[in-house]
Amino acid sequence: MSEKNNVDQKPAPTRAAAAETADAPSTMSRIMRSSVQQIFVFAALVGIYIFFMFAAPNFAQFSIALDIVQQSAYIGVMALGATFVIATGGIDLSSGTGMTLVAVMAGVFLSGEWMNMPLGGGLILVLLVGGALGLANGANIAYLGLPPFIATLATMMVARGLALIISDKASISIKNPGYGWIANGQLIPGVPNAVLFFILLAVVAAVMLNKTLLGRYALAIGSNEEATRLSGVNTKLWKMLVYVVAGVFVAFGAILYSARFGFVQPAEGLGFELNVIAAVVIGGTSLAGGRANILGTVVGALIMETLKKGLLMMGIAQEWQFVVTGIVVIIAVFVDNLRRRRAAAA
Repeated sequence: MSEKNNVDQKPAPTRAAAAETADAPSTMSRIMRSSVQQIFVFAALVGIYIFFMFAAPNFAQFSIALDIVQQSAYIGVMALGATFVIATGGIDLSSGTGMTLVAVMAGVFLSGEWMNMPLGGGLILVLLVGGALGLANGANIAYLGLPPFIATLATMMVARGLALIISDKASISIKNPGYGWIANGQLIPGVPNAVLFFILLAVVAAVMLNKTLLGRYALAIGSNEEATRLSGVNTKLWKMLVYVVAGVFVAFGAILYSARFGFVQPAEGLGFELNVIAAVVIGGTSLAGGRANILGTVVGALIMETLKKGLLMMGIAQEWQFVVTGIVVIIAVFVDNLRRRRAAAA
């Protein structure tokens, strides 16, 4: 009897099996699809840039290109974190007002009016605030079972209210002399530090997505959450951690945003989440989950800022800028749906 039990006993599923679940499709086919997608998105960026070189006066200048990258840094950094969330099939509507709340707290820690902490200690607390926002989102979604749309919408409203309450609806100047250097200093002459931090964080995010359990489980959850759970993965824990990571990236975005201008407007940030989501979707990450692309997210953020800058330099009214951006997002989602249908039919 004991021999029979030993023969019939199946090995328990392991976490390694879940990682293999994310890699279930043909590796070569995934690489090919990813390469074509990246080429398409990058070609779109080049095409848009060339168009504005001829359509917008003085657009074809290095200073303008550098300004586009610097301006896209804070949205791009937040979009890096949102890529992990959307890879799970979730959504985060709180990144815009969450960024504002984190920036307000940076003002509290480093302004000199409330507190006058050393720069390093203040930055650590700022990142912890961002992580706490992500933790609230993740716990509500993973453990309370709230839909991501509702949970993050609630956090968006709470963050906006807290930012206004804490700041007393007044702008906060951040007087710490080292804070502005984070975004405006130049470790490389002629290149603002915000650009360098954007590149560095993009590399970190790419490594996290492709080389760590967090990235593999995020993709596995987005592909098939139930199968991932049955493989022995604590999907609730890893989903919550994904939102925590997204919150930390929101904090980095808040630092770059507030450090560049040296002050915080507590009423700002509302609507930034749409630009964040648009950058991720344009970059090729599927809203259905299971597929993500960090490089595409970076290019998506650059496309958004290039459109904004080019239309502005053409003298197009801001309301038409919203229209153009919305059309671009619709096209990106349509392409994603078309790609998924073809993949399902194959």
